[in-house]
Amino acid sequence: MTLRHPVMLFAAGFGTRMGELTKSRPKPLVPVADKPLLDHALDLVAQAGGARTVVNTHYLGQKITDYLADRDIAISHEPDILETGGGLLNALPLLDSDAVMTLNTDAVWAGPNPLTMLQAAWDPARMDALLLCLPKENALGHKGAGDFVSDNDGPARRGPGLVYSGVQIIKTAGLHDIQEKAFSLNVLWSRMIDQQRLFILPYDGHWCDVGHPAGITLAEEMLNAHGSV
Repeated sequence: MTLRHPVMLFAAGFGTRMGELTKSRPKPLVPVADKPLLDHALDLVAQAGGARTVVNTHYLGQKITDYLADRDIAISHEPDILETGGGLLNALPLLDSDAVMTLNTDAVWAGPNPLTMLQAAWDPARMDALLLCLPKENALGHKGAGDFVSDNDGPARRGPGLVYSGVQIIKTAGLHDIQEKAFSLNVLWSRMIDQQRLFILPYDGHWCDVGHPAGITLAEEMLNAHGSV
């Protein structure tokens, strides 16, 4: 089985929270458990059956392009940082779909495949976006009160509940209605929330934010504890 939607991997950021680790390499190439973060994300795509995959780049983007040179992966290079919404809009010609999966590359997972879970739960008749979220105790390295809540599996709203994991299925049509060149997907999510078209799916595995150096150790401990390495 292959995924029904193409996959966008966000890999364009500066990785400033990583400090010296990203002075000469982009964050997606920082290793965790002897494997670059980017490969942890790409492995999820492969394990879910594969799909057309696009990686966006900006900071030290040529290093990512060179790293992926022998793989069937499209590169959407951004001359300027476009944030998540602008980056996804910029990549749409390569994705060529009215709904896509997006995946942050600065996290590591232990548990069911998040892409497979999202695909099984996706209902485009009532959803414009489905975000995979976790209880705070399963979101290692994350600081904050949570991002979204919902009642009885109904439409989601913002609030101190589950933590957004960085993985979603989202319809792309609304991107064209946003005038800014660089913008966060939060802009589109807010419109979907107002229309009661944004939903969340709880994840019962574990996830670790590796956007900062301490996250590397946390992620490796998580993978060892759950037999994922």
